[in-house]
Order: sequence, then C-alpha cells, then structure tokens
Amino acid sequence: MFKPNKKLASLPPYLFARIKVLKDEMRAKGVDVIDLDMGNPDQPTPDFVIDRFVDTVKNHHNTHRYPQAKGMPRLRKAISEWYAKKYGVKIDSKNEALVLIGSKEGVCHLSMTFLEPGDYALIPDPTYPVHFNGAYLAGGKVYYMPLLEKNNYLPDLKAIPQKVLKKSKIIVFSYPNNPTSASLPDNSFFKKIIALAKKYKLIAVHDFAYADVVFDGYKAPSFLATPGAKEVGVEFCSFSKTYNMAGWRLGYVAGNKEIVGQLEKFKSFLDYGVFTAVQLAGVAALEEGDKSIQKMQKVYQKRRDYMVENLNKIGWYVQKPKGTMYLWVKLPAKFQKMGSLKFSEYLLRKTGVSVSPGVGFGPSGEGYIRMALVTNDERYSHVIKRLKEISF
Repeated sequence: MFKPNKKLASLPPYLFARIKVLKDEMRAKGVDVIDLDMGNPDQPTPDFVIDRFVDTVKNHHNTHRYPQAKGMPRLRKAISEWYAKKYGVKIDSKNEALVLIGSKEGVCHLSMTFLEPGDYALIPDPTYPVHFNGAYLAGGKVYYMPLLEKNNYLPDLKAIPQKVLKKSKIIVFSYPNNPTSASLPDNSFFKKIIALAKKYKLIAVHDFAYADVVFDGYKAPSFLATPGAKEVGVEFCSFSKTYNMAGWRLGYVAGNKEIVGQLEKFKSFLDYGVFTAVQLAGVAALEEGDKSIQKMQKVYQKRRDYMVENLNKIGWYVQKPKGTMYLWVKLPAKFQKMGSLKFSEYLLRKTGVSVSPGVGFGPSGEGYIRMALVTNDERYSHVIKRLKEISF
C-alpha cells in the first residue's frame, strides 16, 4: 500500500539484514550461532572514554542541549592535532574538518550533496555497500572498478572509459580495504588518484575507517598526507573500529574546505549533529587513546594469525592481511559452483557459522566470503572445527 520512491525501491535488501533474519531463524531452532559476518567490534570501549562521557552527562547539563551541527570546536581541534601528530598534515579545524554521526552517514550524504541525476560515481568492486548505495540513493549512476586479487586489489584506473570519466563526479577508494583487507605499501596509488581527479575534476573520497586496525608494524598511509590531496578530496575517519565505539555513532571527514563546507550545508538541513557528551568522549579518545589502540591491534592480530594458519591447513585459501578486522576467503573448490550467497546460507544452516557473502559487496566479490574477527578468542577453535567437518 505504501510504496517507497523508485530510488529506494531499486536497492536490494541490505546484506546484513538478510543475514540477521537467517541467524534469528537458526537461533530459534537452538543452534549455537557464531557471528563472523558484520564488522561489529566485540571489545569494550576504553574506560577513559566512558568516564569522560559519564562525567559530561552527569556534571555538565548544558551539554544536553542541541549540539553544534558541524561539531564542537574542541573536537575539531583534536582532529586537527591528531592529523598533525600522526601524519604531519595541517588541517584547518574551522573549515577543513566536520564531525559526523558515523562515517557511513557522511559518505552517503556526500553523494547526495554533489551528485546530480545521471552523474557517475566511480566505485570499487567489491566495497563497503554504502559506497554504491549512497550513489544510487542520490540518483547517480555507478561505474564499478573491479578489485581483483591478481592486481593486488587495486582498481585499474586506465581501464575506465573516457565517456564515463567525462560524466563522473566522485571517485571512492578505501585502504586498508573492506572487504578484501588489502593495504597499500605507500602513497603511489594516491598520487594516481590525485592526477586523475585533477584531470577530470573529480571529488576524491578516501574511506579511512581502518586507519589504525593494522598489524606487524604496518602503518597505513593517509590520503591527505599525499601532496595535492586537499586540492581534490577528503578523507573519512571513524571512531567505531579504532576505539571500539561502533554504537556511539561518531566519525568525521577532513580535507578540501569547499567539499567539507558543502557537506556541512547539506547536513544542516537534516540533523543537529552528535550529542556533545559523545563528542567530548571522542576528544578523550583522540588525546589519550594510543595504549587502547595498541591493545586492540594485539587482539585482532592474534585472531588473524590463528585463523589464517588453521584455515589454510583445512584447504581454505586466505592470505595474511596487514590491516582490518577481516579475512577475505576464497571459497574452496568444492563450493565454487554454489556461489557466495548460497554458500553463506548453507554454511550457517549446516554449521552455525555466519559469514558475509562476497557478492554482497559487489559483483567482483563473487567466489569469496568475508569473515569478521569479532567474537571472543575461545570461539575460533570451534569455527575451524565446524568448517573442517564440511571441508573433506
């Protein structure tokens, strides 16, 4: 009876919503489900972040009023100082940083801010679904840039047709990458993006959600640290993964002041910004969070090492990633014809292990599944045991 507009109706059901329905069905049958599908951190938010939030809520009642939509100056200053300290990048906290209700919201709203109906967005494939869904909801068209293992999960920028480039407005990229967990050795790829963006007047959008979820001493390069980046683009960052604050809904975007300013204008019509107490908790995270980051990294690295070693032992091909909380796993040969979606459903029904089908992240994700390392350490031996039962 009540039909949504054509933009929303054209989108498929949200990947994780479909998986949740099946998980609920299995739990209702008494199955012990092990969640490895959604990138939902299981580690607690650091105590000092919680303490700052509680103190603010209890003792500073003026913070219960409407917040500043663009983010309080203190948090934007902390963002600027964080970039300077970590990457040597100068960010004007007044004009080049904007606080978001999570980076997912910001990425989607950026497409709505700049895309006209018919404009192309150049989107990696596979990728985090909001990258292409945001473009579709804005009325834009999507040109998928395949991320293939043989190319180290880098898009072939030279393969993009000229006729598409001339009609494109935005190019999106993300490293460390979700879902493939690929990382960049240096900023060489960023330089190519900047050159392309300048030539075709593209807005370059780097989703840097996994900036600090890195291992083995690896340091992920920042797009904004590349000369010329602020002339053409922005970088989105999140507190969700770095500080285990997924439910707090706090992120930010930094970079080109014109892009940031237009996104701020768009958001001013939609929301009042983030609760001030949450923003001040974010300040604490940026200023005091180094030790908590190291602790988080050790937890995921331990899980990664165990799962990579044991998956390969039972014939599940997977490389050892330098970043993200994910494993991008190629379907074993005996299951390749099944496809990633049917296999994910089969795996859940047969073993109780829930993973994300690669095709849900884009056409080039077919043949893979994504495992998120987000359950307690004792459960991974159970995962391997269950997978082993269907592997031989």
